[in-house]
Amino acid sequence: MKRSKRFEVLAARPVNQDGFVEEWPEVGLIAMGSPNDPEPSIKIENGKIVEMDGVSRSNFDFIEQFIADYAIDVTVAEKSMAMDNNDIAKMLVDINVSRDEIVNLVRGLTAAKLVAVFNTMNVVEMMMAMQKMRARKIPSNQCHITNIKDNPVLIAADGAEAAMRGFDEMETTVAVVRYAPFNALALLIGGQTGRGGTLIQCALEEATELELGMRGITAYAETISVYGTENVFVDGDDTPWSKGFLASAYASRGLKMRFTSGTGSEVQMGYAEGKSMLYLEIRCIMVTRGAGVQGLQNGSVSCIGVPAAVPSGIRAVLAENLCTTMLDLEVASSNDQTFTHSDIRRTARTLMQMLPGTDFICSGFGGIPNYDNMFAGSNWDVEDYDDWNIIQRDLKVDGGLRPISEEQAIAVRNKAARALQAVFKELGFPEIKDEEVEAATYAHGSKDMPERNVVEDLKAAQELMSRGITGLDIVKALAKNGFSDLADHILNLLKQRISGDYLHTSAILDKNFNVISAVNSRNDYRGPGTGYRISDERWDEIKTISQAIKPSDFDV
Repeated sequence: MKRSKRFEVLAARPVNQDGFVEEWPEVGLIAMGSPNDPEPSIKIENGKIVEMDGVSRSNFDFIEQFIADYAIDVTVAEKSMAMDNNDIAKMLVDINVSRDEIVNLVRGLTAAKLVAVFNTMNVVEMMMAMQKMRARKIPSNQCHITNIKDNPVLIAADGAEAAMRGFDEMETTVAVVRYAPFNALALLIGGQTGRGGTLIQCALEEATELELGMRGITAYAETISVYGTENVFVDGDDTPWSKGFLASAYASRGLKMRFTSGTGSEVQMGYAEGKSMLYLEIRCIMVTRGAGVQGLQNGSVSCIGVPAAVPSGIRAVLAENLCTTMLDLEVASSNDQTFTHSDIRRTARTLMQMLPGTDFICSGFGGIPNYDNMFAGSNWDVEDYDDWNIIQRDLKVDGGLRPISEEQAIAVRNKAARALQAVFKELGFPEIKDEEVEAATYAHGSKDMPERNVVEDLKAAQELMSRGITGLDIVKALAKNGFSDLADHILNLLKQRISGDYLHTSAILDKNFNVISAVNSRNDYRGPGTGYRISDERWDEIKTISQAIKPSDFDV
């Protein structure tokens, strides 16, 4: 067959390297509107839900039982459930209806009713609603800081640069599990070098993650996964109750934490039960609310390739983010794992959250080159910093980042590497040589770093745990070696464990360690001139890019 040359060109476009599939409801390959989704319903007797979405209490699975008992307010449920789907959707986009009114109404809705509301909305309407429903007034961003060699010097330098660029939270993980204590330590020091108040976590199996937090080496956690069907939950040897217990373990030690879920996980695990991805995800969001957890990382996250392959999949991702805010939870709205070969498509996917703003627009912007990302690669990485900053500048929108100069980056990277070098020496860990500090100062990624003795590093990382080293030991080591400012930053971070203020919904810390949360910075958007507005100072940060020609460049 003779081919059209135009179609040959189109076939070679990056987007056509992506995977796509037609809807297949029987196995759950449908983002929204599955014919197998239940019809909304509720029956309450003596203050207890006895039927929900067509299922009687005697036939509830454990997710339905948990949601019925802990996630739905029976005092408003019958009134809320009786409302027309379109009327609720109109309230979401109506600037004359407050966020508090919506939150009070949504407390009484079932998962099927929430799905029915979202089925009436297009993405522009969802974005309008998101601008109002975000819990914290000020949007923010989170990044990944990892590398394929688990090089702690590079992690410290990359963390420092990322913090200076504006990330309020930073997350690391490991290539080799036993390296975790060093990765966490390096990111702690790097994050507090870039600016005081940056929160960090190390994503690991839950026991080690909790211990690092209790030691004061990490400040938050989010990789506590919940799922939308009972079979997938059981596969993880968990239940909603065990996840709730784990959440209380973090909170009781003064550690901020949120759950993680994502559209498409049940399809990947083979137990979608023929339901739409969005319906199952909303069950996850309701489990999170029922457990009393302050937030959720969702937006498909590592499962993004599944909804992205089916019609309306990216719309479903936006709907799950919006639903999280409607249930009065913090949302870290993903824009995380890479899912497409198309720059156009990855940008379009992100604008759904970037334009209205979410608590954390990305839950994993790669603060490293893509080859160093141990979370399987991000939708955005360090090579996109300028693009992100210019999009902010083009649209006068706050995406959480700021431009920095090359001189600033070099200086802060060097300081973080030197601080880690001093701490390693003080604590008797393997030497960090001056050539490593120099390399990390100017490096793009781990390919630019000299090799370390991995065996000795791993022994020392385990020693950090066996010796019972805590955040206070890091404070003392920094203060003793001339880094008193970093020592003060980490000590102030540790003090947050006592006050517990940063356990409030959507909490972040500013550079002076003031808590900014949905309590003291509650989103009050009610249309033009209300809600979050970029200050003159912040606008100067956003618009002042080094690439721009200045009047002072001309001798007139």
